[in-house]
Amino acid sequence: MGVNANETKLVKSDETLFAIIEQLKESDGAGVTELAEQLDMAKSSVHKHLYTMVKHRYVVKRNNTYHLGLQFLNFGEYVRDSYEIYHASKLKIHELAERTGEMVWLIIPENGLGWFLYGEKGDTGISEESIIGSWTHLHNNSGGKAILANLPSEQVDHIIDQHGLPLKTENTITDRDTLRTELESIRERGYAINRGEDIAGIHAVGVPLIFDGEIQGALSIAGAAHRFTQDQREQELAEYLLAAADDIEVNLAYQ
Repeated sequence: MGVNANETKLVKSDETLFAIIEQLKESDGAGVTELAEQLDMAKSSVHKHLYTMVKHRYVVKRNNTYHLGLQFLNFGEYVRDSYEIYHASKLKIHELAERTGEMVWLIIPENGLGWFLYGEKGDTGISEESIIGSWTHLHNNSGGKAILANLPSEQVDHIIDQHGLPLKTENTITDRDTLRTELESIRERGYAINRGEDIAGIHAVGVPLIFDGEIQGALSIAGAAHRFTQDQREQELAEYLLAAADDIEVNLAYQ
């Protein structure tokens, strides 16, 4: 079997560094021996990488356990602040969360996936803490489908080829033709619906955020399925989102 040409471009030391960072996050901190066992690496190599990251404040050592450092937050805040759509959307997201009592999300597409850039919860909303700053496939949630529906078909095909259509729940769309039909319906009505396709028991409505003819992201409202069961409720939330999207477009135009 041939080697993927892109794999030959990877820098092994960088791959090791990222593996350590990701494992520290997943383990919520770890010692040298633990990391070496988890990553099947030599302890000496792990220690050198950790020492370097401590020096540059990307890792902090507490009681012989290494944790990710606040330097990552410095870069994370910088990256989020660099998105004009974030600043243009914050107030509208707050207003939607207060008005609906549900969770409101801003999702940004990057490299064929969606990133939860910002969110606020209402009185009955689910917690946003564990979701903001996480990746999601685009085919299994309302915001992601709203984004896909406004991309060229060739780009949608590329995303599917790259990331697939993995199953999350029994309601997830995993067939390419079925997804295409769904995206056509979304384009016609202007908003997307997620009925437990990402998380069982959670429904959502999402709309695209388009500026200067390009998709910038998506705005969605999510909550418990029993509060979204009526078509009237979904239509009401869609109208709130579409009005907010118009206001966000104006904000982008005058930033």
